[in-house]
Amino acid sequence: MTYELVVAAAQMESVPGATASNVDKHLSMLTAAAAANVQLLVFPELSLVGHGAGRETLRLAMPANDPVLLRIAAACNGMHAVVGFIEEAPGAQFYNSVATLAQGRVIHVHRKIALATYGQLDDGKYFAPGDALGGFDLDTRWRVATPICADLWNPALVHASARAGTTLFAAPVSSAIEAVGQDFDNPRGWDLALRFYALVYGTPVVMANRVGREGDLHFWGGSRIVGPDGHVIAQSEQAREELVIASLDYDAVRRARFALPTIRDANALKMNPAVASGRIVSDS
Repeated sequence: MTYELVVAAAQMESVPGATASNVDKHLSMLTAAAAANVQLLVFPELSLVGHGAGRETLRLAMPANDPVLLRIAAACNGMHAVVGFIEEAPGAQFYNSVATLAQGRVIHVHRKIALATYGQLDDGKYFAPGDALGGFDLDTRWRVATPICADLWNPALVHASARAGTTLFAAPVSSAIEAVGQDFDNPRGWDLALRFYALVYGTPVVMANRVGREGDLHFWGGSRIVGPDGHVIAQSEQAREELVIASLDYDAVRRARFALPTIRDANALKMNPAVASGRIVSDS
């Protein structure tokens, strides 16, 4: 049985605050991805505006149906593209969001839940937290969730999403070497976290990080695609702009989840309140 999906991470450098030039780069990478028959293309977090765009939210924010997003959606040509932007929602509420674009329209929006406000990260100063991870169906097999950066550092969010039926994580990231602190190894941390989630839940991950520099932050790239057995299938080895492309086979997800039934057993807990609550039950 073969249910293959060609996926790619668009490792790129965004020009801070320059939406027009960033749109052009998105369109260029979409063209290159289409030539490689990519079906799902993932851009980094806040890819349309830059990592530190929060302080310019009032200038850069756009609604989810903005013509900028619809222009990119019109260029998808059968592809799904996950794009990062600052969303202005009703009531003048602002979110660090990603829009999934396809067939000339916005088919899904995820608002970052775990706002990173530590080290040199200041999401919480500018954005409201989202309240649901959700996802969308590519077909009857591939259900995609789009956790944004620090969302993946909250195991409860990943666990809940896997239990809800996610079979692929598309992960837009904006990770710099210095972001958390001098003693925190960001590249090593991401490698461990992504391979752990993929292995434990039998769920592939497409992680797209940015490259380049903004102020004192150096973005290290390392975009990668991790298979459901926790092994890296494809990875960027240099901090440069490129597409990282791989083919995923849904049958590998089936095999991984049959061999290590984490999701099956996690879902069983909700049927036994005593186990789910942590109480010890004994027949003696």
